[in-house]
Amino acid sequence: MTSKTVGFVGLGIMGEPMANNLLDAGFPVVGHNRSPEAVDRLVENGGERAETPAEAAERADVVVTCLPDSEVVEEVVLGEDGVAEGLSAGDAFVDTSTIKPTVAERLADELGEMGVSVLDAPISGGEEGAIDGSLSIMVGGEDEDLAAQRDVLEAMGETVTHCGGHGAGQVTKACNQIVVSTTLQAISEALVFAQQADADLEAVVEAISGGAAGCWALDNRAPSMIRGDFEPGFFASYQYKDLRIATDAGQAYGAPMPVTGVTHEMYKSMVESGLGDDDNSGVIQIIERLADTEARIDE
Repeated sequence: MTSKTVGFVGLGIMGEPMANNLLDAGFPVVGHNRSPEAVDRLVENGGERAETPAEAAERADVVVTCLPDSEVVEEVVLGEDGVAEGLSAGDAFVDTSTIKPTVAERLADELGEMGVSVLDAPISGGEEGAIDGSLSIMVGGEDEDLAAQRDVLEAMGETVTHCGGHGAGQVTKACNQIVVSTTLQAISEALVFAQQADADLEAVVEAISGGAAGCWALDNRAPSMIRGDFEPGFFASYQYKDLRIATDAGQAYGAPMPVTGVTHEMYKSMVESGLGDDDNSGVIQIIERLADTEARIDE
């Protein structure tokens, strides 16, 4: 067992399996979550309980957060009983949430003044990747700080890429979400088109997966989409939030995003239609409503 203790704050659909992988790798883990049931399960697996984010940080050498959005990260880190209250000079803070690059930079500045090393390290790979430790982790921060925490990151992910200075991990994650969401949107349109043309949906998925269109989303999401299975691996509401980050950043940096803008509106429609807790592949349901059909197979 390593002597480095990890405080883990945010044991949700992604965070809980990530914390379990840290335990499996031999790290002592002190966990905190707003809902206590996830902490109960962590304790059953050998972790320890913290009553507040500050306590998790105080008892740890490095704190990992995995939280829903920028506002929650700022509150949990900088608010009352927050992570910052428990950190000391020489500690490390690693945020795996997807947040605004400007917020990541602010956290790096404020915690850096305390002598804390900071990495923004958003993740990609969905619930499956979190469970089997195959996440892609996009890191912003200093080289030496990444080197010091690489063992922690590699316990949670398969690919750890240094993308640049503070905030660069979040910029890279925005790029990732642009590609993921627009790909799911394109798959949705293709499947509804195939349905309207009376094509065999399973055959369509098999055929295009083996050609130039082949990709992770076709392999891992299309089979569920044509079965109407939208059990969340990544909430559509989170995808919508991530797209707002991307489009806001695109405006700030003057980057044209015509396709991303349309996809943003489709995920907005999911959330406004009460489908925000579905998997992000559930965007096909919005296309289906436009066509007054369902692209499904009979089983």
